[in-house]
Amino acid sequence: MGFQRISADPGRMGGLPTIRDTRVTVTAVLGQLAAGQTPQDIVRDYPYLELDDIYAALAFASATLAEREMPFVAA
Repeated sequence: MGFQRISADPGRMGGLPTIRDTRVTVTAVLGQLAAGQTPQDIVRDYPYLELDDIYAALAFASATLAEREMPFVAA
């Protein structure tokens, strides 16, 4: 699966995946969603982003996690 809206450049943001060659990282978007912001809130805060960018960040995170086995320890 290709992610045209997600890019990674070692010279930008330490190589972290970003949205469309901006300095907005996928993890920043995920953190805002986890904090309760809606996709519309994020687009309002970052007017150069589009709703499809937010959904692309979610799809990228989902695909990335699906490729790895991560230990889970119940609290």
